[in-house]
Formats: sequence, structure tokens, C-alpha cells
Amino acid sequence: MRPKALEGCCGTGYKGTTGKLRSGRGKISVPEHLQQLTGEECKQLGSILPKVRDYIALTKPRITWLILMSTGIGYYFGAPRAASWIGFLAGIAYWGLLHTIVGTGLIASGTAALNQWFEREADGKMRRTAARPLPSGRISANGAMAFGVALSVAGFVELWLGVNLLAALIGAFTLASYLFLYTPLKQRTWWSTTIGAIPGAMPPIIGYAAAAGVVTREALVLGAILFLWQFPHFYAIAWMYRDDYARAGIRMLPVVEPDGRSTARQICIYMAALVPVSLVPGILGMSGRIYFVGALLLGIWFARSAVRVAMERTTIRARQVLVTSVLYLPLIYGLMLLDRPGL
Repeated sequence: MRPKALEGCCGTGYKGTTGKLRSGRGKISVPEHLQQLTGEECKQLGSILPKVRDYIALTKPRITWLILMSTGIGYYFGAPRAASWIGFLAGIAYWGLLHTIVGTGLIASGTAALNQWFEREADGKMRRTAARPLPSGRISANGAMAFGVALSVAGFVELWLGVNLLAALIGAFTLASYLFLYTPLKQRTWWSTTIGAIPGAMPPIIGYAAAAGVVTREALVLGAILFLWQFPHFYAIAWMYRDDYARAGIRMLPVVEPDGRSTARQICIYMAALVPVSLVPGILGMSGRIYFVGALLLGIWFARSAVRVAMERTTIRARQVLVTSVLYLPLIYGLMLLDRPGL
């Protein structure tokens, strides 16, 4: 389908120089250069744009955004301390930060594309993923694989040459463990969630290594918070879409034990671990009292949703856990940013 902004700009009878088109919602501006396109050129452009959107969809932009947010937090704590915000901001290696974000984003995007390549048959059996570019046939399997490999290699090179080898190697470990351990295990055992949480915890460690050149206990604390956060988040998703996962032969815990008791228990266990671990940055001096109190309150709020899903194992309660988890992570990161001792 030709995008509405192209309708009438070439080969469709459009006349005039105002650069405006009539539509159901009023006038649409058309760039001057598009007004000069021939009908064939307009048709080609209209066929390219949906393909570009499909390749972008392969990178899972919303998940990549969360990954880059975690990477940025790691870089923030890995950067040299200073006596004031002005001194801290002046001391940040901004080119290094840019290379870190770009490199991590490329590896994350490549991993997402290759994951969809591996799981294209399973995705075609699930309602929530059947419309993705690969199972729907809008992108070829070879094209998706080449795209994913290119992004992944580019990301590794970007981190290696633009930042340091340690960050690049952690990025490569993240990709390899996600694709070659977590992905195949999903159809074999529900323990795949635990395995998948390991590469899922790497983004802040990549960021810290990029800024500091080493991995310290502070980096591991950030990784531990993200590691534990993933369990209530992904078990909630697994409960909500358990029928879909069952159709695709993916052995998530709610599929293996449909009554939900084990899933609710796992959510509560990891929540019980997350709350005290989230306070460690305050204990180690990475963050101050405001963070400590705020993290405790956020943990209680998050834990409340976990307890409620244990008491009432319904899709509604699982969705509440999911929504709370999505809000919890940027809020606790925000507290870390705002309350760093000495700034």
C-alpha cells in the first residue's frame, strides 16, 4: 500500500505548488523533492518503506531501549567520580559513551533479529507473534539472518575499536549465551528462563566495563538487580501467554505446571531476593539515603503485586506484575541517577 504522504505526489494527477494534499484528516505536507518523483519512482519508494519497517521490527526496538537504558546506568557508575555534577559531566568521555550505546544497540538488535530467525517456526504458531515479519513471510529467512549477523558483527567491532575489548567480549558472550543456550532450551525445559536471565543481566556490566575498563563488585550489583528483576517480569508474560507458548511447544513454567502455583512461587522467591539486593547500592556507597529509601518503597510496591498474583492466580494479576515491573526498572534507575554521593 502506498503511504498517504505519497498519494498524489507522483503519477496520480496531483497539481499545484503548495505541497499540500487533501486527506480524511485535513492537509498533509509533501516534501518538494517527493513532488518531482515519477509514478514508477513513487511506486518503488512505497514498496521500500514497509520493508524498512519490517527490518526495524526485527530489532525489537522497545526491548532494545530497555537494554540501552541499563547500559547507560552501567556507564554512569563506571565513569570517574567527581566532587560536583559539573566536574562529573566534564569528566565523562562522551565519544566513549556514544560508541558504547551504538555498539550495544547493534549487538542487541542483531541478537533480536537472529533470535527471531531461530524461532520463526515457533513464532508462526503463536497468535501474538504470527504477524512478525518472518512468520508472515514479509522478510525472507536468509535476509533476516544476514541482517542479524551484520548488526552483531558491527556491534562487536564498534565496542572493540570504539571502547575496549572487555566490553566487546561481554557483548559477544551475551549474544552467544542468548542464542545458543537460552533459545534452544526454551523448547526443552522451563529452566531456560534462568539461563536467559544471565545474558539479560549483562547490559549494565557492558556499560560499566566500557567506562571503567574493568568489572568490579559495583558492576556485578547492577547486573544482579537486573538479573532478579527479569523473573517476575518474564514469568508474568509466560503466565499471560501460556496457551500461545503451549501451541509452539515452548516449555515455559506455566505450560509445564498449568495451575500456576509454581509460577507464582517463583515470582515471590525472586521478588524476595530483589528487594534486599536493590538496597546494596546504598550500602556500598554507590547511591545515597534517598535512593535507599526510594528503592525500599519501590520494592514493597513491586512485592505487593507479586503477593497478589500468588493469592489470586489470574491473567489480570499477572498483567499487574508485568506493568509494575516495566515501571519499576526506570524508576529505580532514576533514583540511582539522582542520588549519587558527592554529586
